[in-house]
Amino acid sequence: MRRALISAACAVTTMTALAVPASAEPQPAQAKGQVSEYVVLYKEHVSLGQAHHAVQAAGGKVVHENRDVGVATVRSDNPEFIHAVMKQRALEGVAHNRIIGEAPKPAKAKAKVSKVEQMTGTGKTVSAKSASSQDGEPLADLQWDMKQIHATPDGSYKKEPGDKRVLVGILDTGVDGDHPDIKPNFNRKLSRNFTQDIPTDADGNELDGPCEFTSCVDPNDWDDRGHGTHVASTIASPRNGFGMAGVAPNVSIVNLRVGQDSGLFFLQPTVDGLTYAAKNGIDVVNMSYYIDPWLWNCENNPADSPENQLEQRTIIEATQRALDFAHDRGVTLVSAAGNDYVDYTKTNLDATSPDFPSVPGEAPYDRTVPASCVSMPSEGENVIPVSATGPSTRKSYYSSFGNGYVAVAAPGGDKVDNAASRPDDRGGVWAAYPERLAKERGELNPDGTPKVSYVIRSCKDGKCAYYSSLQGTSMASPHAAGVAALIVSRYGHPDRRNGGLTLNPDVVERALLGTATPKECPSPRTFVYEWYTSSGAKRTSTQTCEGSKEQNGFFGNGIVDALNAVRY
Repeated sequence: MRRALISAACAVTTMTALAVPASAEPQPAQAKGQVSEYVVLYKEHVSLGQAHHAVQAAGGKVVHENRDVGVATVRSDNPEFIHAVMKQRALEGVAHNRIIGEAPKPAKAKAKVSKVEQMTGTGKTVSAKSASSQDGEPLADLQWDMKQIHATPDGSYKKEPGDKRVLVGILDTGVDGDHPDIKPNFNRKLSRNFTQDIPTDADGNELDGPCEFTSCVDPNDWDDRGHGTHVASTIASPRNGFGMAGVAPNVSIVNLRVGQDSGLFFLQPTVDGLTYAAKNGIDVVNMSYYIDPWLWNCENNPADSPENQLEQRTIIEATQRALDFAHDRGVTLVSAAGNDYVDYTKTNLDATSPDFPSVPGEAPYDRTVPASCVSMPSEGENVIPVSATGPSTRKSYYSSFGNGYVAVAAPGGDKVDNAASRPDDRGGVWAAYPERLAKERGELNPDGTPKVSYVIRSCKDGKCAYYSSLQGTSMASPHAAGVAALIVSRYGHPDRRNGGLTLNPDVVERALLGTATPKECPSPRTFVYEWYTSSGAKRTSTQTCEGSKEQNGFFGNGIVDALNAVRY
């Protein structure tokens, strides 16, 4: 998932290796006169006037506001702003956002990259000439993922390829709307960017890097990371004789950018993206990420400071308000389950949070997190969490799981799911990749051909496009979102409010889960994954599957099936 889940994957820790967490270090006080940014949650049913007065009384100024769910971005130079907020009866919660105006330091922080989803090639070049197809899509033979869920010319494409009136929102790092295998289905008019590039973090380390456009706001058809473009392509690349097709090749893609260039996803953009989707007729949204800076949000974990506990409660409540707002207005919510190798229904160790320094000197610390702690949005109410499968249909080694957590499984890739248990890009999911990024990252030869094995090129009528092989629950979730879009296309009815088609999200979910192909837990249920890294090091992970064939922790209700769904 993330966080490239962006899906981001966190370190693997087995239950037997859980350590007693170190106590959270006291956070440095905000310097007098220094401006910081916060996300403030209004209490429900208070008037805007009361909320605004309370923010002002606490020493803050509203710079952005989402009135649909009562969430505002606020700036303040009051070093006691958090405590002042909690004295206001009209305000419910507050979370750090970032320090404003810090001078950059020489050291550069690495952008958050999922160890699972980052592209690592073997140095071999794969050309489009080596991939032929019988159905007019030159790279279709690489798409084991579409075959696994019967999204093929003889499968769901024949029965229901999707309807242009169905809108799928890509809550991610952006979408390359000019990619030849995305542009035909890209709805530029409805697409929005809810983020602003942040050059440096609170310690002055590089975060998103230099701003490329005025006001540090990228256009609504731009992707500086490639993650959102890959997700969009999996859902809805058209059948146009170019490259490859998505699960629902005739539906429309709407870019709802909520992720930073760095791969971080913050609270306010997520809330804004969800409420926008609800008010503009978006039928399905895909969320292949978790909201930073906490992998799991705990309401009262003793390892956390009171301020951090409050921040996590705010993230839970504000996100759930936005999810409810979207669900109640016809949006089906699909999310990646996570790349953490762990059972979300058990106690785990979180050593990665907080992963973004919103105050100077803040760093991740070890803490034990019980199952009551939640990762958002995947553990939000009315959300459909999706685990990942590999080419053999086994649960992918990295995919998080949990009986009662995972709703369904879908192809997410598993590059070590082969006889040798060694990295092979053919086991990843192939989808569209921005040419600009391939050039910037030095992945192309001077003549434009790829020089790494995880990038491939397809050309038609003198025009070329690029595709990359990735793995992660970030790649699994869009397969399920694509099937959900097919369900709306097949069974939806006219949307009198927004135009297009609509279908109750509860009906969509029942159809998605009810038509999935049940898959049993492995035997024995405690499964030991063994694989080798690109450097030859051996890795293992022991994971236990609980539940029945009809519903279990690895596969939920089963592997989604596009053909079954459209003949439901």
